[in-house]
Amino acid sequence: MRIVLANRFFYPDESATSRMMTSLACGLAARGYTVDAVASRQRHDRSAQLAAYETINGVRVHRVATSRFGRAHVRRRAVDYLAYHISAGWRIRQLAKAGDVVIVGTDPPLFSVTAAVMLAGSRAMLVNWMLDLFPEAAIRLGLLRPHSRASHMLCRFRDISLLRARLNVAPMGRMADLLVARGIPADSIVVVHQWSDGDAIQPIEPAQNALRRDWSLQDKFVVGYSGNFGRVHEFGTILGAAEQLRDRPDVVFLFVGSGQQRAWIEAEIRRRDLKNVLMKPLQPRERLGQTLGAADVHLVSLLPELEPCSVPSKFYGILAAGRPTLFVGDPDGEIARIIARTGCGSTVRIGEDALLAAHILGLANSLPQRAQMSAAARRTFDAEFREPVGIDAWQRLLSELAAARQPPHERAVRALAGPPT
Repeated sequence: MRIVLANRFFYPDESATSRMMTSLACGLAARGYTVDAVASRQRHDRSAQLAAYETINGVRVHRVATSRFGRAHVRRRAVDYLAYHISAGWRIRQLAKAGDVVIVGTDPPLFSVTAAVMLAGSRAMLVNWMLDLFPEAAIRLGLLRPHSRASHMLCRFRDISLLRARLNVAPMGRMADLLVARGIPADSIVVVHQWSDGDAIQPIEPAQNALRRDWSLQDKFVVGYSGNFGRVHEFGTILGAAEQLRDRPDVVFLFVGSGQQRAWIEAEIRRRDLKNVLMKPLQPRERLGQTLGAADVHLVSLLPELEPCSVPSKFYGILAAGRPTLFVGDPDGEIARIIARTGCGSTVRIGEDALLAAHILGLANSLPQRAQMSAAARRTFDAEFREPVGIDAWQRLLSELAAARQPPHERAVRALAGPPT
């Protein structure tokens, strides 16, 4: 059985979907599968033009040509999406043969629709890896009107592509429930949690962390945010807590990463005159362990309305680094539930600036509490979210697909009379 993975970004890109797709591809290749990956020649930060073809850890990476407008404007980003749809769709049509499994990611949005069209009649098996849920995410962010013709059409086409797939893999139960409510059969949906690399990311004592020395943080209590500053995240509460703690010279907020909201965050830091916030660019993958280990406690945020649509993948790296998590969002959300079940941190609602500041001070003043949460974080990671656990789950799914080899479900026609948007 050959595996073909399709996602707009792949190693050496550092975006969240790239890391997950690269991890899965290389993990399967290491277990003897023949693996091809179809990506663009760009990195998400447009820092380099990558080779059209190369082999990475046994994975044959095919990079197709696309436009390079970038992420700053929605319409220009849509052109980049469309260019990848066309180029990558044609490439997987060329690569995929009968019996192959094509695993499609969610960057760009709706690529499952293109893949379903391109694979029609090929007898290749389509598997959708739903790392994010579109167009629901765009609707809940206000980028699409909820009851517009465009929203209805996009949801319907997406649903048809899920119905045509042999399998749809969701990262959490709430997303799976939403898909079932839209008429996607439960027996075509499997939940596989995201993961991180526990060998590359190990707990590091603050005194041994090189980045703390480089960034003059040796004698500070560091509150970290690492990763994407995207639309789905909330930063007003975090900056409010930083403002409340501005007179504590021992507490520093460290923001490491890039994304759509970074410019707004920087403007707010200047407007509020927050001298206790340090901004750093996204760090190379090789320094991820050091980056996550530079903080004493990490912040994770997610807008409550986005809970069924997205999971902040940074959380799994934080667990691997053995650091407590302070989650800003829905107390009944995916991350909040894990925190409550395992004791690896605390949760506050959006707008609870004072409570977040109080949690930060509590951890800064209590080494035993910090140590207890840190131990719970790594223990939880080792038990549930290590990379081999995720690869094992995917290998079981692929083995079941290989054993079944039955014709694809003929369910797509039902979507035309499915539930409304």
